[in-house]
Amino acid sequence: MSAPKTVSAPAPIAFMDLATQQRRIKAAVDANLARVLAHGQYILGPEVGELEKQLAAFAGVKHAIGCASGTDALVLPLLARGIGAGDAVFSPSFTFIATAEAAVIVGATPVFVDVDPETFLLDPQSLTAAIAQARAQGLRPAAVIPVDLFGQPADYAAIDTIARGEGLFVIADAAQSFGGARGGKRVGAMAPVTSTSFFPSKPLGCYGDGGAILTDDDEIAKTIRSLRVHGQGAHKYDNIRIGVNSRLDSMQAAVLLAKLTVFEDELVARDRVAKRYDAALANVVRTPRIEPGVRSAWALYTIAASNRNRLAERLKARGVPTAIYYPIPLHRQQAYRSYPIAPGGLAVSERLADEVISLPMHPYLEPAAQDAVVAALRESL
Repeated sequence: MSAPKTVSAPAPIAFMDLATQQRRIKAAVDANLARVLAHGQYILGPEVGELEKQLAAFAGVKHAIGCASGTDALVLPLLARGIGAGDAVFSPSFTFIATAEAAVIVGATPVFVDVDPETFLLDPQSLTAAIAQARAQGLRPAAVIPVDLFGQPADYAAIDTIARGEGLFVIADAAQSFGGARGGKRVGAMAPVTSTSFFPSKPLGCYGDGGAILTDDDEIAKTIRSLRVHGQGAHKYDNIRIGVNSRLDSMQAAVLLAKLTVFEDELVARDRVAKRYDAALANVVRTPRIEPGVRSAWALYTIAASNRNRLAERLKARGVPTAIYYPIPLHRQQAYRSYPIAPGGLAVSERLADEVISLPMHPYLEPAAQDAVVAALRESL
């Protein structure tokens, strides 16, 4: 009598699969890290300079400045422009806290703006109304930080029109969108300054914290390079301005250099996964709307469903991991409830916080695993 055949259980579905990516680039990562260990320049070593050069070339800008985190990448441009007390910094409420936190850190006042119900990106009409109200309240409109939520670049042409008329400095929060594009321009080249994050879960992520600022502005780039090293002048003991400690370490740059070798291929794979979701779910749930002429970096694939919490529980029971970005809009966070919001309220941000749910999304999501996600979603609904 023959022994019964062993049937292996299906592999768990990963929400984000960094392990497969690591296996793919392991040799390059190991070699890069070995070079850092050999030369011993662990902070702002040659890998950082090479990474900055490659990031600038990829985005099509003159300067890329590495820093310690995506949050610092937002703070440093505000410091460089001298934005602080009495200044209003406008940002969407439906985003991660770092966008508003950067304004508070420099002493400015965050003013929360609503988002478009279809794209989840900053609503220009809400921004215009918020600017007028902030000025009436005695604040000086100083900057706007649009967020490229879930990987889709914001409408910087529309935002720039408003910013020019109102004298606003535009900082693109591209923490989730590096690699994306709009109107033939890549993320990094659509705003005067672009800030991005290399947190491990981002489309281009390191193995710790890290960030970068991209710009064509020579003077801002020079100031930010000084600010990230305590306001350094000619040398590290010559301090010409009040700065911070926000240097990117060489180990993280070494990891990012390895990841850049597969980054474009991964962007294509992310888009392929998103298109499969779109085709399978178009008549089932509200899928993301990507505007014409836009390439999303697909940091997340986020749908909207009225029964979101129950749906998440049912998917979990079927072995499908999900996440909610973001369950509480910023203007309802305890620490930020006292700050101004756009007139008329932020109804879209509040509704989306109750409806959004993100599905597994990464470049290595195989069709069979994605089919299992779709099947579980249909059953759960």
